[in-house]
Amino acid sequence: MRSQKNRQHGITRPLVKHSAPRRAAPRRIRLGAREVFTEGISTQVVQDLYHHFMTVSWPRLFATIAAFFLVFDLLFGCLYDLKPGCIANLNPPGFAGAFFFSVETLATVGYGDMHPQTPYGHVIAMIEIFVGLMMLAVITGLMFARFSRPKARFMFSKQAVVRPIDGKLTLMFRAANARQNVVQEASALLRMMRDDVTPEGYRLRRLVDLPLVRSQHPVFSLGWNLMHAIDESSPLRTETAESLAATKAVFILSLSGTDETTGQVLMARAEYPSEAIRWNEAFRDILEAQPDGSLHIDYGKFDEVEPLPEALDRRSRPP
Repeated sequence: MRSQKNRQHGITRPLVKHSAPRRAAPRRIRLGAREVFTEGISTQVVQDLYHHFMTVSWPRLFATIAAFFLVFDLLFGCLYDLKPGCIANLNPPGFAGAFFFSVETLATVGYGDMHPQTPYGHVIAMIEIFVGLMMLAVITGLMFARFSRPKARFMFSKQAVVRPIDGKLTLMFRAANARQNVVQEASALLRMMRDDVTPEGYRLRRLVDLPLVRSQHPVFSLGWNLMHAIDESSPLRTETAESLAATKAVFILSLSGTDETTGQVLMARAEYPSEAIRWNEAFRDILEAQPDGSLHIDYGKFDEVEPLPEALDRRSRPP
């Protein structure tokens, strides 16, 4: 190994060669309709176990818990088997009995037939009971966190429409609460992401806020039409279907509110690419008054749109 000499102290040090960090495999992330592949960030599962177990699928979670349980049972079963005679009334004899005693001890069941009878057996059983209690606490907390995690059942229309409302061209989205309970003080935000080029020639993915005609709903229980007026102050005042498609525009609609039943804050979002925006069309009416005065809402028509009676031409000429 080569060495380098320190001129001040006259000592030599080995020249350490640092190996290049291992690059992680590309990771695929879906952002709406787009796929993004990221590289250079290693997945730190051990350092982020809570987030991993909160986001992993239920079958994989149960398989992981079962694998940990089996590994610890086998490990402590081997430790019991190292000292024959440390477990009284071992049945069946041999490793099989030690394994089943390990299962009972790790689960803190303790039927009483088999029990430790030597200091060695008591020490191993004590360690295994401690491990079992910790596993039980972690699994209980994890299951509670997953089951109690708030989940919104907000419905978003698959398409958005651009149509005139109150004499102004308006971008409209449709949302509903599938639970049909009360979501208090619901709020909505609408943003648009698109490719843009600055005057200096710098290309970026720009995020643009689109103010809504009404961004708050005190009692969101059935449906909500969210509208952005395309007036002179709107960032969409000069946009067309073609220009939005050229810049790969995506509209992001976010909803949040407090569930009256559980008191939890619910959040959900929907993304609409430019091709999901239907110009000069309208949502099909889902509300119908019955002869007895009651109202009937047909959510089967929630995603349906239809052409306007007189289709209006989007302002194709510059203002």
